Amino acid sequence: MDTTLTLLDLCGAVALLLWGIHMVQTGVQRALGPHLRRLLGVALGNRVKALAAGLGVTALLQSSTATGLMVASFAGAGLVAVVPALAVMLGANIGTTLIVQVLSFDVARVAPVLVLVGVILFRRGSEPRTRDLGRAAIGLGLMLMALSRLVEVITPYEDVPALRVLLGAVATDRLIALMLGAVLTWAAHSSVAIVLLVMSFTHAGVLPFEAGMALVLGANLGSALNPVLEGARDGEAAGRRVALGNLLTRAAGCAVALPCLGLIGPLAVTWQPDLSRAVADFHTAFNLVLALVFLPLLGPVSALLRRLVPERIDAHDPGRPIHLDEAALETPPVALGAAGREALRMADVLAEMTAGAGEALTGGDRSKVTGIRRMDDTLDRLNAAIKAYLVRLDPEALSEDDERRIATLVAFTTNLEHAGDILSRNVMTHAAKRLKRGLAFSAEGKAEVEALLARLSANLGAAGAAFLTEDPRAARRLADEKAVFRDLEARATEAHFRRLREASGSTGAGPAEASTLYPDLVRDLKRVNDHLVAGAAYPILESRGALRTSRLEAP
Repeated sequence: MDTTLTLLDLCGAVALLLWGIHMVQTGVQRALGPHLRRLLGVALGNRVKALAAGLGVTALLQSSTATGLMVASFAGAGLVAVVPALAVMLGANIGTTLIVQVLSFDVARVAPVLVLVGVILFRRGSEPRTRDLGRAAIGLGLMLMALSRLVEVITPYEDVPALRVLLGAVATDRLIALMLGAVLTWAAHSSVAIVLLVMSFTHAGVLPFEAGMALVLGANLGSALNPVLEGARDGEAAGRRVALGNLLTRAAGCAVALPCLGLIGPLAVTWQPDLSRAVADFHTAFNLVLALVFLPLLGPVSALLRRLVPERIDAHDPGRPIHLDEAALETPPVALGAAGREALRMADVLAEMTAGAGEALTGGDRSKVTGIRRMDDTLDRLNAAIKAYLVRLDPEALSEDDERRIATLVAFTTNLEHAGDILSRNVMTHAAKRLKRGLAFSAEGKAEVEALLARLSANLGAAGAAFLTEDPRAARRLADEKAVFRDLEARATEAHFRRLREASGSTGAGPAEASTLYPDLVRDLKRVNDHLVAGAAYPILESRGALRTSRLEAP
């Protein structure tokens, strides 16, 4: 019974440590995430600035994975080359060691103060950012409490024979220790937690210092595994190169450092007699040396990665999402950016459908009708994938701005999907009827149809721009197009009856029959435009209080 309770106590302390790290990460991401992302984007001009930015951002986020996802999203969008992206990752690896350095000191006494301050900020703060910083302070306090509890639990059992035998097997083989550290870090998704755990075991004398260093090397290697494994199938080539490059640099460092631990250990202990601090110093020194060695070599490394991870040239399923990175779900701002890029893919598909609709309505290619209906299936699948992706975001990690952006994304994608349905089911029905009956628009009618479709295509581009920039001026201009299409519908009905009167005495029924399609066609294109306005313009105007609830006058 005592052994069971002790194991539960140990597992609880480890779980509390992981939860504290999670609270620090989510609190900082929600409070400062957009600013950190902007800082990364500005600093990616050269490798030295990129390394410094990666170090600073990761020191705040305490997650090199989160930093890597931001950089991978930039690389996937073509906004940054592989060399500065790899430099960011070298800096991120150093950044993860800073919290370990802080916690290597005896700072457990400030844990209650941090929790108290965090609770006050969280409960009393009037601004979302204040509450998020309070969450981070609570998480840091919980981490300190968990570490203190770990030492208390481990210390009485340092001489237990079974534990000595288990850790002795790890201590006798450096490679086994490295592999164990990598597996534990991969499972925990946190190198910080594993290194802190190794520090606790080493400080209690349960684990030899040399085995602790091997486990730390494994933790560094394991933290680079997750981005590679999670992005292996669906990630873009640029993002996969960054993840693989980070893994290769760490693997190379581990391969060189592992045989040298016998020499490094005595030097480290001489420099720092406190074994817990010595583990932290080794962790930092390893990543510093790795950065100094590989920073000048990132050019050749980038060339190697281009050969190992070539661009995919095979045709892919257009209905399969390509930007919805599973690993990004841990970082809501990055995940929302990925979903936004996928939503713009939907806008591109709808633009292609609109262009094809013009050819089907005015030309004679029957395959266009089938092609547009097939593209509507692509829209449906992308819309479903985006919504399923957004649902998987952790509600606790979402800020108010994140919630608003999710609502905007859902409105935009839903309206694009409905617009595609109208083009596929209604407009293509008109096109199929015209082709089946051999009808032809008059020269004037054909010109009007082409002008309508051109205006609709322009509005679709404006909708995508408004969605991307959230510019209220662009949203207002797009909203004004609703009145323009309403006037076009009225004029189309008037022109329809005029043409019917002109054709009433004619024996050729073709132009008259074709003219009957025109008002229905304009009505359907107006409905498509209405969805563009509702999906892109209205959410922006509503968030700024510029949208009226009704066009009706008050009674």
